[in-house]
Amino acid sequence: MTEVRAERADDVPGVRGVLLAAFGTDAEARLVETLRPGHAWLPDLCVVAEENGAVVAFALLSRIMVGGERGLALGPVGVLPDLQKRGLGSAVIREGLRRATAAGERLVLVLGDPAYYGRFGFVPAAPFGITSEWSSFGDAWQVLALNPVEARYPAPWRNL
Repeated sequence: MTEVRAERADDVPGVRGVLLAAFGTDAEARLVETLRPGHAWLPDLCVVAEENGAVVAFALLSRIMVGGERGLALGPVGVLPDLQKRGLGSAVIREGLRRATAAGERLVLVLGDPAYYGRFGFVPAAPFGITSEWSSFGDAWQVLALNPVEARYPAPWRNL
């Protein structure tokens, strides 16, 4: 049985193992280790899938700024290679997005395959004027609005 939950302190070595296996390099594992002690780290938005006591999938949502507003970055997301294509990546992403929505977060950015991330509602970020060092990746630079934002017009608009 698979349990999808927030990361615990004893999951750290397992998370590193998943990221090393999934990416074949230590870059993503180093990114997570560097983020962990900083202000961008949001423990409730670091999600793992566990099977038989072992971490098998991981997704991280960390704090970023979008203009002057708070937002989230999704990534890295990893699944042990021999367990891929079973929905574990989707499960940790969905749980992370659910937690972010419940926490009142508004916006998530991701750099990844549009066909994959589109199933979660992500769309290209460029048409919204959202830029970063990742913008050059075209449609792989994506955004997802989590919670609605109300537009308020001044009184004269209501008198039309």
